[in-house]
Amino acid sequence: MSKFYKRLAILLTLVFGISGAVIYCTVDINTLTNLTVFQPWSIALAVFFVAVGLLLDGSRLMHLVHISNENITLLQAVQVVFGNYFLALLTPGATGGAVAQLMFLRHAGVPTGKATVLVFVRTVVSILFLVLCLPFIFMHDVNILPGISNGKLMVISMTAFMVIILLVGAINFNIFDHLAVHIARKLSPVRRRTFITMYRDTQHAVRLLASSPRGMLRVFVESGLSLMAIYAVVPCLLLGLGVHADWYAVMGRMIFLNMLLYFMPTPGGSGIAEGGFVLLFSTTVPAGTVGIVAVCWRLIAEYLPFLVGFYYTITVFGRDFLNKQ
Repeated sequence: MSKFYKRLAILLTLVFGISGAVIYCTVDINTLTNLTVFQPWSIALAVFFVAVGLLLDGSRLMHLVHISNENITLLQAVQVVFGNYFLALLTPGATGGAVAQLMFLRHAGVPTGKATVLVFVRTVVSILFLVLCLPFIFMHDVNILPGISNGKLMVISMTAFMVIILLVGAINFNIFDHLAVHIARKLSPVRRRTFITMYRDTQHAVRLLASSPRGMLRVFVESGLSLMAIYAVVPCLLLGLGVHADWYAVMGRMIFLNMLLYFMPTPGGSGIAEGGFVLLFSTTVPAGTVGIVAVCWRLIAEYLPFLVGFYYTITVFGRDFLNKQ
């Protein structure tokens, strides 16, 4: 059995195992009653919002590539997005997602050096948007995370945002150059080359961010709209159950959860995503259906794009790619 099919088998086992466990642990006597009032149109609406979000994600990547003085089509950009979903779910910590983006960008004609920078910037812009949203969430939603006060979470999020901004400014003005050289001298030759390459890529990424303020503002806005559209899956599913919730709080908790998933070690955040959803939405979703909603959310927002990414990977790189180590 090839390495790909082994990973696919492990992923499917993990997904079905986690989904089954989440549903089993959250089902109760109210489940059947709640599901009988569920409206199928909400599934179609959720899929529509995911499609809009992914299209916006492709659009922002296309505009980001244009800032680097390269050009790709919207179709090529969307292939990059779906390829990211595909390999991210097959690798620990979603590390394969970055590799997939590089592969598709190189196939679209973007040089490797620029492609590396673009992948880095794409991720940083998304994280910056989410971090910027966090203080507004903590001001509105009390006790979002049991055991930690919103005041502490607010301080942490604002500190993280300021640290990122200061780091970007320091790197842009070459303040860390001497420190980077000092660190590189203490590393082995192989690690030294890797470290220097990463540092230079980071510098290029920061300079790209600063090179076109208006263009980056457009990318930032498209990033936010894309993420909001994808996170709207959960409100759509809750509408199908007839839930009258605080939609500001629901979207806020989705932002908070997805912010955490960027740093989780499991493939695509599997397991942690479902468990975190149950923890955050157990008081919002009708009793007995929180697990089912969690699984539906993951199916629509992650596993459907994974299948499309699988199709694009086969179409662009051929079946032999899946058997390569």
